[in-house]
Amino acid sequence: MITNNRNNDKKSHVPKKCNYCTNHKLAVDYKDITSLRRFVSSYMKIAPRRRSGLCARHQRQVANAIKRARQAALMPITAK
Repeated sequence: MITNNRNNDKKSHVPKKCNYCTNHKLAVDYKDITSLRRFVSSYMKIAPRRRSGLCARHQRQVANAIKRARQAALMPITAK
C-alpha cells in the first residue's frame, strides 16, 4: 500500500531576494505608484514581508511611501 506523505509534496523553502537590494538602481519613491501597487492587496492593505519578499529596511520604506502616497491622494486608501 502506498501512502501519500505531505512532506514530499511541499517545496523546499527558498527565501526571496529583495528587489531593491539586488537592483541598486531602484529606489523607493512615493510618487512611483506602479511599483508601489505590487505591495498592496486588492483590499488596499500593505502586504507583509513574507508575501512581498522585501528585507526589513525596504519593507519599512515601502510602507512609509504607501502611507505618504495615500496622504497625497496618489493612491486610494480603500478599494472601490
